[in-house]
Amino acid sequence: MDDKIAELKPYICSSNDALELKLVRHVRDLEDETTTFKPEMSHQVFENETIFGYKDLKIQLYYAAGNLETYLGMTYSEKVDKTLTDGVEPDEVLKNVAEKLDSKFHTNIDSFAQSLDKDLVFKPEGELLSSVSIDDDGETRRFEIYKSSIKSAKFKEHHLRLRTFLLWYIDAASFIDVDDDQWDYFNMYERIKMDADNSVRYATVGFATVYLYYAFPEHIRPRIAQVLILPPFQGMGLGNHLLRGVYQEYMKNELVKDITVEDPSEDFQRLRDYVDCTNCCTLSSFSKDKLMQGFNEAMATEARKHFKINKKQARRVYEILRLKATNLHNSDEYRSYRLDIKNRLNIPYKKEENDQKKLELAKKSKEGSSGLSCISQNENRIQVLEKEYRDLEDEYCKVIKRLDVLC
Repeated sequence: MDDKIAELKPYICSSNDALELKLVRHVRDLEDETTTFKPEMSHQVFENETIFGYKDLKIQLYYAAGNLETYLGMTYSEKVDKTLTDGVEPDEVLKNVAEKLDSKFHTNIDSFAQSLDKDLVFKPEGELLSSVSIDDDGETRRFEIYKSSIKSAKFKEHHLRLRTFLLWYIDAASFIDVDDDQWDYFNMYERIKMDADNSVRYATVGFATVYLYYAFPEHIRPRIAQVLILPPFQGMGLGNHLLRGVYQEYMKNELVKDITVEDPSEDFQRLRDYVDCTNCCTLSSFSKDKLMQGFNEAMATEARKHFKINKKQARRVYEILRLKATNLHNSDEYRSYRLDIKNRLNIPYKKEENDQKKLELAKKSKEGSSGLSCISQNENRIQVLEKEYRDLEDEYCKVIKRLDVLC
C-alpha cells in the first residue's frame, strides 16, 4: 500500500502552484514568464486546493489586458495510468475552471493570440469619474475610474469576465446578480499612450461593486460589496484611489445617508481606515485636543455630513487618530486611551452579564425564592479583553504607519 501511495504522489499537485494567470498586452507576453502571476487561493474551484492525476500540470488562464477576452488551457508531462488508481479518473481540471467562466472563451492559443488585436480599439464603457497619475519608479502612469451600467451589453460582457478574478483573491466570493439594477459598478483602467503612433490603449486594473440599499424615509445607503485591484497593479496605492472615487460619487448625493461595507476583509478594512482617517483628520471635531476628550456625537455628525461615514466607522476612525495623537511614553495618556477602548470592547460582555442576571432573577422568582444569586465572572474575561485590545492596537498601528508616511 505504501509503495502505491508513493507511486501516485507525483500525480498530486497544488492547484495554487498549477494555475498561471496573465494579463496579455502583446503576443510576446504569452511566452514571457515575468507576466505570469499566481492566485492567492483556489479552494473555491478545486477542493482542498489539490489536483490529482497529472505530472507537471500547468493551468493557463490568460486574459487580454483590456477587454479581458479569455483563454483556458492546460499542459502536463504525464497523465496517471488508471491501472494504478483502481479506475479512479484524474480530476476534470478544465471543466472545473470553465464552469466559473463566461460562456465565451478560447481553447485555442492561436485563436486567442489573434483576438488581441481587439484591444487596439477597446475603450472603457461608462462615465469617466476621475483620473490620477502615479510615479512608478520614474515612469508616470495614468489611471482612470469609470462608473458603468450593466445595461450596456459591452460592459456586461466585460464584467462577466472580470468578476472571475474574485475566485482567486477574495475568500467566500460570490458573483452578484447582474439583473438587479440596484448595483453600481466602478472600474479602474490604465490609460497607455503608445509611442509608436501616439494612440491610446487601455488595460483593466480593478473594480468595485456597490449595492444601493433603501434607508428610511427617502434615503439610500450604499454598501460596498467587492473591491479588487488585480495583482500586476497592486502595491501602487491604486486601491486608495479607487475607494476615493467611489466615495466621491456618493458624497455629492444628498439622498445618500451614509456608506457601509459588506463583511470587509482585513486588508480592505485597513484601506478603508486609511482613507477615512485622511479625510476625517481635516475636520475640526477630530482635532488633537478634541480627540483627547473622547468620542462624541459631533464627530459622528461631521464625519457623516462631509464624508458619508457611518457612526460605527467614525468611532473606529476616532480610535485610530487618538492613538496616533497619544504619547505612548506618557503613562497617564496611554492608560487613558487603553481604558477608553477597553470600555467599548467590554460592552458586549456587560450586556451578556446583565442578560444572565435577568435570567437568574426570573428563575428565582418562579421558584419562589428571594434574592439574586451571585453570578461568577468569566475567569478568562480580563485576558480575552486584553488580547482583543492588543490585536486592535496592532491593526491601528498599521494604519498609523501609513498615515505617518503620508504626513
